[in-house]
Formats: sequence, structure tokens, C-alpha cells
Amino acid sequence: MKKIITLVALVTVSLINAQAFKGKGDIKGQVGLTIQDGGTGIGVSTDFGIGENMSFGIVAGYMLNADEILGEKPRFEDRADLKVRFSANIGNVLKLSDNMDVYPGLNLGLRNFGGHLGFRYFFTNGFGMFAEANTPLARYDTDVNGFENYNNQFVFTIGASFNL
Repeated sequence: MKKIITLVALVTVSLINAQAFKGKGDIKGQVGLTIQDGGTGIGVSTDFGIGENMSFGIVAGYMLNADEILGEKPRFEDRADLKVRFSANIGNVLKLSDNMDVYPGLNLGLRNFGGHLGFRYFFTNGFGMFAEANTPLARYDTDVNGFENYNNQFVFTIGASFNL
């Protein structure tokens, strides 16, 4: 019984010390499943803390399972997207626990200018989960059709987050 109580205490302490965003110098890496109209894929992102509540990052996405349109398969450039982003990490502003973070922000990609809203929860200092929603605010091409729609729509991502 003593060993079980000690184990529970150690796990609890490790959860309390986990931080979702530490501020300037913090580096996060994320990998997850992207879900959108027309297919699913993989999303990879990295965020670099540049201030107490600010970060910038890079996001890359690739649709692994993309629907055909009119019998034609999408090419690599139809499936791939790359963005830079700026986030306001406001978990501490909202008085959330240190292991949670909410991060709204803006992204500039190869196909559009958009916004995102994400949430991270860290179980330990090195590992956590995240969920993120991305949506275009302004498209470079006003007449989006066919495969152009793949990277110009609402995308939801869920996956693992890591302290790097």
C-alpha cells in the first residue's frame, strides 16, 4: 500500500510540473491527424516562444487520403501545404493550470491567409495532446474550385505535442 501511495504521489507531482507554454525560448513540436472535407492527412508543426505569451511557428500538412474529383487523382502540390504562423499563448491569462494552453493566432500559407485556435494539455514535461482548428480568412484565388479547395477550407487537427 505504501508503494502505491508513493507512486500516485510521484505521478501527481509530475503532472503538476508539466507546462504547456513556458514563454520565451520554449519550443514545441506537434504531429497529428488532419480532418477536412475531401480527405484526411497528417499535420506537423513547430512553435518557438518569442515572449511571455507569444510564439511563431511553421506548419506543414499533407493529405494522405484525398478524394478523387471527376475521376482525377490529386497531385502532390494539390495535397501539400506550408504555412508560417503567429500565436498568442493565453493559458496563463485565462488562469488555466500550467499544463494547459490556449493559443489563437494567424497564419500565412502558400494558398491563403488564415486563423487558428488550438488547445494543448501536457501530461508530463515532455508529452501532451493538442487539438487545433484552422480556417482561411482570405484566399489568394477568389474562384476556388476542384483540388484548390483542399487547402482552402476548415481543417481540424488532433494529435501529440512535445517539448523540444
